[in-house]
Amino acid sequence: MASRRLLTLLPRAAALPSPATRPIITTTRLINSRQYHDSQTQTLQGPLYKHLTTTSKPSPTLQKRAYSSDPPADDNHPSKIYDFSSLQKLISNPSPKVTIIDSREQGELQQTGHIPSAINIPVTTSPDSFFISPEEFEDRFGFPRPAKDQELIFYCKAGVRSRAAAQLAKQAGWEKVGEYPGSWLDWFEKGGAVERS
Repeated sequence: MASRRLLTLLPRAAALPSPATRPIITTTRLINSRQYHDSQTQTLQGPLYKHLTTTSKPSPTLQKRAYSSDPPADDNHPSKIYDFSSLQKLISNPSPKVTIIDSREQGELQQTGHIPSAINIPVTTSPDSFFISPEEFEDRFGFPRPAKDQELIFYCKAGVRSRAAAQLAKQAGWEKVGEYPGSWLDWFEKGGAVERS
């Protein structure tokens, strides 16, 4: 009998928000706020939706998704973008003013090879590589650091790490920075020459 009295004293379970109804309550609060109301608001039918309304007006907070090939919104000096054919021309007629940099890890290069004449500066394990002294750079990588007046063209496997490496190089003072967003996957798929170390 005591448990029966206790049940009559407690509020009904349907009145308490459960984890399953919390999203509905939150959505109801958002939709009922002033910014979401307009002439196209409608009420949903049914016992679960008696206080829930919908609107055809899109949320004002939606933003476009950024992809690795999209320049960052705050980028004042965007990188020059290279495609397969322009990079292939550059490799067939090399220039001492341009350095191609593979920003993948050494293990990846051993498995797949790399674009001819590219040097390896892995961005994941050495993100500080453009901020260290030229002497420390040469001790770490075994070759001289590219000069600040050289153009650096970055690539990786799919364009994500190369974007990060290009941004780091810009922050460190390099102004002529390029990217190959298609990166290794595009190069290999299109039959580009492969060099193995």
